[in-house]
Amino acid sequence: MFIGNITIDWDLAAKSFMPILMGGLKYTLPLAIASFIIGLVIAFVMAMCRLSSIKLLQWIARIYISIIRGTPLLVQLSIVYFGLPDLGINISPIYGAIIALSLNVGGYAAEVIRASILSVPKGQWEAGYTIGMGYFQTLRRVIIPQAMRVSIPPLSNTFISLVKDTSLASTITVTELFRRAQEITATSYNFLLLYCEAAFIYWIFCFILSIIQNIIEERLDRYVAK
Repeated sequence: MFIGNITIDWDLAAKSFMPILMGGLKYTLPLAIASFIIGLVIAFVMAMCRLSSIKLLQWIARIYISIIRGTPLLVQLSIVYFGLPDLGINISPIYGAIIALSLNVGGYAAEVIRASILSVPKGQWEAGYTIGMGYFQTLRRVIIPQAMRVSIPPLSNTFISLVKDTSLASTITVTELFRRAQEITATSYNFLLLYCEAAFIYWIFCFILSIIQNIIEERLDRYVAK
């Protein structure tokens, strides 16, 4: 089929769709999920360090967050995968991608979690102390459940962005969605068609995730006093 001077090879589009989609299902989504979970753990630790009264912990968290937010993800990925072998630390592409993406998520999500905890009224802390709870008990039973509702929208957006950011893992040969598209274009040379196909699949993933995000937010809103 011709559109202007562009030829659309529908046979190629049909044949390449499943391999590209499987790259997304086998690598893109699992990579994003694993990195997000690990990143949340790092983010929570960094957020608590930022809220700590110990200056050293505050500065460690500040420096970490500043470095992560102040450097490109591609550079971070390159340091982990190409740089660490100089120190004798060899990492497989998939683990290198998980480490770099997790550290990146940790830097951005830490401020989201910190802001969510600070958004809970101080009276909630006092209420917990009044009934005999300690700091960590109050944090776990009173503060975190309320902070979670506030943090869901920005953290959901972070996860959706992370799904798209996994495309950078193609630079270290992880055969995720975009890498599969690159491999097929290397033999077909039909860049526009295949890259648009990859973009379409990314959009489908993110669209579905956005629907899930809206459902979660609506459910949480049921428990908020209007």
